[in-house]
Amino acid sequence: MRLLVPIIFTTLCLAGCSGEKEKRPRTVPLVEVRPIARVSFSDDLEAVGTALANEQVVLSAPVTERVDSIHFADGGYVRQGQVIATMAVAQERAELAAAQAQARQAQQQLDRIQQLNSRGFATAASLDQQVALVNSARANADQARAAITDRTIRAPFSGYVSLRTISVGAIIPAGTAIATVSDISRIKLDFTIPETRLSTIHEGMPIKAVSAAWPDRPFNGTIATIDPVIDPTSRAVRVRAILPNPDRALKPGMLLTVSVLARQRQSLAAPELALVGEADDRYLFVLEGRTAKRVKVDTGIRQNGMVEITGGVKPGQKIVTEGVVKLTDGTTVRLAGDKPAPGGVGSGGKDRAAKAGG
Repeated sequence: MRLLVPIIFTTLCLAGCSGEKEKRPRTVPLVEVRPIARVSFSDDLEAVGTALANEQVVLSAPVTERVDSIHFADGGYVRQGQVIATMAVAQERAELAAAQAQARQAQQQLDRIQQLNSRGFATAASLDQQVALVNSARANADQARAAITDRTIRAPFSGYVSLRTISVGAIIPAGTAIATVSDISRIKLDFTIPETRLSTIHEGMPIKAVSAAWPDRPFNGTIATIDPVIDPTSRAVRVRAILPNPDRALKPGMLLTVSVLARQRQSLAAPELALVGEADDRYLFVLEGRTAKRVKVDTGIRQNGMVEITGGVKPGQKIVTEGVVKLTDGTTVRLAGDKPAPGGVGSGGKDRAAKAGG
């Protein structure tokens, strides 16, 4: 009997403790909620493009000849029609003078034959022959003038010239580059996009470009042309945008990161942390009274920490934005400012403390 009494007492104590533990209520999770609202989303398209001059031409020597004069400074600005350089033209001027003298002589002879022909002393054949000689002499003079003009290199449009690589007096072969003239008042920006995104862009659409040389300065422009032919190898289409360049900050050949500001819209949005994933499905916890209901939603793009919600909830519904890890479907929750639930951490702790003190 003496041995059974301690055992029975211990068993009763353990049973009492176990019963008290089973009756202890679960803590009501504290969450934050807010009404779901619309946020601006845009289907931005990122690409990399190369800057090109609005107009650019390499001026080359038309013939093998000596450089007689140069009329531009390194990197200087030239206007349309301005003389860039001249080649030696002494021989061509002499040929022009000879052709002009022959043309005058042939014209004088033609005048005499015409007078004789009018009085019947010259045949029509001799008149026709002299007319041909006059025309030939004039053609020779025109050819000499053209040769002189070709040896005067002019700017076809206004722009900036490249660094000079030739000197006066040098004999350069035909085709040698004399200067490159570039019109960079605006920049053509060429980039490619996948054919799958072709439906998201159109001419006139705004773009934003950033260069490594000016990382904190975006350059705004618009799409001017979309190539009508898709590259069959890369399955990409070439797009050309125009960027104003009044201060000449952009240079031809620069590499720029392009952001196409595609379709913009207002859509319902939820914070990324408010979404719960399960396989390929996404869920939000919608608050009904003080009960969190798990609702399957359709999602779109992610932007600035927000996820586009395209279906499953309605505007104005309250969703749980913080504390979703503590929830299951149908969980009772409490919000900041709510009184502690009976039997919760606050009240249960105080009751137990009072009993212990008693």
